[in-house]
Amino acid sequence: MKFRLIAGTAVVCGAAAAVTLPAPAVSQGASTTVARYTVDASTLSGMAGMGAGGSGLGMAMNMMRGGGGQVAHTVELRLGSNRAATGAPKADHFMPAVAKLGASVPLITPERAQAPEYVPGTIPPGQMPKGRLLLYWGCGEHAPKGQPVVIDFAKLAKGQVPPGLFAQGVNLPEDWQILASNSATYGEWPNARDSKQVSAQSSLLGPHKVVSTYAPQIDFTLADDFMPALQARSANLPSGAVQLNWNALPKATGYYAWLMGAKDGGQGGDMVWWSSASSQQFGGALAGWLSPAAVGKLVAAGTVMPSSQVSCTVPAEVKQAAGEVAMTQLYGYGPQADFSYPPRPANAKAAWKPDWIARVRFRSNTTLMLGLPGMDGTPQAENAAPAPSGKPKCKGLSGIAKRAAGLCE
Repeated sequence: MKFRLIAGTAVVCGAAAAVTLPAPAVSQGASTTVARYTVDASTLSGMAGMGAGGSGLGMAMNMMRGGGGQVAHTVELRLGSNRAATGAPKADHFMPAVAKLGASVPLITPERAQAPEYVPGTIPPGQMPKGRLLLYWGCGEHAPKGQPVVIDFAKLAKGQVPPGLFAQGVNLPEDWQILASNSATYGEWPNARDSKQVSAQSSLLGPHKVVSTYAPQIDFTLADDFMPALQARSANLPSGAVQLNWNALPKATGYYAWLMGAKDGGQGGDMVWWSSASSQQFGGALAGWLSPAAVGKLVAAGTVMPSSQVSCTVPAEVKQAAGEVAMTQLYGYGPQADFSYPPRPANAKAAWKPDWIARVRFRSNTTLMLGLPGMDGTPQAENAAPAPSGKPKCKGLSGIAKRAAGLCE
């Protein structure tokens, strides 16, 4: 059930992305801007840290050991240009030695595949679980009157998306995206050719250079680095609610949490989706990358928790409806570094026609599995080993499958 829940969570979150309008491209007052570049650097902890970049086997072994303290780093690089490449498209990002990724990493231009026929606002057949989705939101021991909002998956799959289902006002102009579809030439890393893992000891501090056959050379020096790891804890309250607490992160601009669960693993019954927002705000860019300017607006609107807040209570009704195990994600949005050539003038009224613009965003993310000892963030005393069941101990690699089948422990 627990692994079916994870799969169901991915489907629903994917559905959220499918029916959320993409963020607009960067507003270029002057069309002379040739290239845009993004570096998205994330710190992962909890279950997210265990699975980042690793194999399913390695993640399963970590889960069997009950390990939830791992920390991992990821970096996503995206280069978009309005120029065609001179010859074959080729681009490399030259890293400082402290990144531990070698002298450079290649930004590969993916082959353009013919897009399948798709009706905007609909979910491809077979991609949506059956049953209903129950929406809750807001921090507190009990859900307010009027919750949950009930969504029929069958109607959602037909494109009947209820007004206000997904986050509104989040895809802000300053949060532009670089995509193959909005670039004449595009490159990305990681990719099929190079997907090396970023070390937990890696750093991004220092000089960076991007050289390509389709954009001007991009140079910048980073003074900000990966954010510290989020260390979240959960505690069951007498009311049936669950208290979430986490460490305050330096330079965090705000926090956002969501939870998803299902009593039957999402196989035809009810799935539950809860958000920490004070209004009905789910999915979309909230689970992505947000600039400090965007986070500031969302904090003012009550959609994102302020950086001074380090706790939130999941309502008792949510935990009851979510069942035995519920996946919980917590995001700490961080700083952003902006670069361009020529640099943006201090005088806002002065003309500015940059050859290239680049931004580097930082985020910290942790995952808890409420109800799963060792992964739910409860103190170790609460995760004491259960009484012996009489089953033999699981041994070796074959023991992973046997334990999943309930043949050993």
